[in-house]
Amino acid sequence: MKTLIALTGAALALACAPADAKGCIKGAVVGGVAGHYAGHHGALGAAVGCLYGRHRAKEQDKEQQRQQSQGQPQAGQDRM
Repeated sequence: MKTLIALTGAALALACAPADAKGCIKGAVVGGVAGHYAGHHGALGAAVGCLYGRHRAKEQDKEQQRQQSQGQPQAGQDRM
């Protein structure tokens, strides 16, 4: 019964997940394994790992955008 509930929940999560879930899968795998070994809390670890993975991916995207904007000349500055 638990397996059926878990598979149904996973299917719903995949069907409803946004397309830009960078970092979620990797974080969920790592968090699930860590949660399993830390007291059989794999599902909780996977959820927290997914959230942390998304947070890290967003931070990396912001850093890339910041670096790209610093590399380009600003409007109003002409190069000779």
